[in-house]
Amino acid sequence: MKFPSSVVAGALLVGSALAHPVGLGKRQESDNIDSTVLQFALTLEHLENVFYKQALDSLSEQQFIDAGYDAKYYSDIKYIAFDEEQHVKLLTSALTEAGVTPVKACEYKFPFTDVESFISTSTVLEGVGSSAYTGAAGLITSKEYLTVAASILAVEALHTSLQRSAQGLVPAASPYMTPLSPNPVYTLAASFIVSCPESNAPLPFKAFPALSSDSGSPLAMGMPAEFSFDGDAAGKYATFVSGLTVTSVMIEHSGDSFEVVIPEGISGQSYVFVTNADVTGGPGSLTDSAINAGPAVVEVTPNAPDFDPSYE
Repeated sequence: MKFPSSVVAGALLVGSALAHPVGLGKRQESDNIDSTVLQFALTLEHLENVFYKQALDSLSEQQFIDAGYDAKYYSDIKYIAFDEEQHVKLLTSALTEAGVTPVKACEYKFPFTDVESFISTSTVLEGVGSSAYTGAAGLITSKEYLTVAASILAVEALHTSLQRSAQGLVPAASPYMTPLSPNPVYTLAASFIVSCPESNAPLPFKAFPALSSDSGSPLAMGMPAEFSFDGDAAGKYATFVSGLTVTSVMIEHSGDSFEVVIPEGISGQSYVFVTNADVTGGPGSLTDSAINAGPAVVEVTPNAPDFDPSYE
């Protein structure tokens, strides 16, 4: 699989099937950060809700069966679509009760043309959604909202594992979920959005220049990987974000394309940035000010599990 950032969108915050926001709307609009996070979540959730509805409208159960998937898997996709719809309803109701006008769905362009391309796109979207919610957790000030966010994230992770398994990927390829902050998520999501209603409140986020992965997928640690972007890579770093690990690798070539070796500790759906400094470290070591381009989405096959049976 090959997923350039120009066609991978994401941060789809997959919904729990709550019919009512359980008092979440008691928050006030003055709680700007919480309102902003919820508006962003709803923007992204609209995207995924429409994505699954369009897929189920254009792809029949027989097409899934002809592609090698059974009727149960097709039914599971319907459950995911149901979750997305419920999540849109939850966020819309919460924002309305808080006195905030909820954003409406936009017009989207999705790259799938058949069952296989739908599943591969869905796999990436679900992974980005999990990363988005993990990264946004630290921004939420309301304990009520945070509890609901955790509930949604758990469902998002279930969707992610289902789609990864359908593709023959390791369902849980890393012991930790990879957090992404809002601007990288917005960068990925914007590529699917054609236009939005003028009434939608603008979001205080920006998109970074695109970075494309030009290698096949999945990759593996120690393998070379090629990337390209509209800029000069000379003196910059390829920074990999995977789980709770951030690893920067010096780019040895100049020009708008470059090749680097996948470093140790990178596994599963991971994200690559071009940065202006070595930001190797843990969560939070990569800041927006260091990012020149990205993220690109890459799939890295994990090493065989090596655990200690005697460890207790």
